[in-house]
Amino acid sequence: MSTSQLRAIASCLIVYVLVVPRLASAQDRAPSFVGQALKLAVLDPTTYAPAVVVYDATMRDWNTSQPFFRNGFLEHNARFTVSGFSNDTPVSYGVGRNQILKDSMSVLAVSAVHNVSARLIEQGLRQRYPEHGRLITALGWVERGAVASLMSYELAGPHYQQWRQNQQLSAQLGLR
Repeated sequence: MSTSQLRAIASCLIVYVLVVPRLASAQDRAPSFVGQALKLAVLDPTTYAPAVVVYDATMRDWNTSQPFFRNGFLEHNARFTVSGFSNDTPVSYGVGRNQILKDSMSVLAVSAVHNVSARLIEQGLRQRYPEHGRLITALGWVERGAVASLMSYELAGPHYQQWRQNQQLSAQLGLR
């Protein structure tokens, strides 16, 4: 799925989250199956955690790369170069920061879609097996937490490692 598709999904999700509860409250009735899943996903910290962690890690990497760029070093990540090719001139700080924000919003969109889907499945299981409601809820928390943790680890881990390497190398070279 492309970044623009993820942004479109996220935009639709945000509009839906903002509009559906107002319609439901205006009609003074219980929230719908989907509306309830959306509400629970919006209130769930596992929806936001991966995006926040990815933003933090990537910004740390980007910020500690700046002294290198000021001293003529090239950027290895093609997504952050002027030409779009590896080992080339880096984009400006502001352009890089905007790219990081876009990436984080894409992670938020994926996480939100996952959590809404997980909540829909949980609700369906609770309706089908009402005697196991607590177990289904607990397993849902475990599943969403595991996915959020794995997503954060996979996407942010390399940036945290690069941040540490940048700090060590810039100290050795006397760059600030």
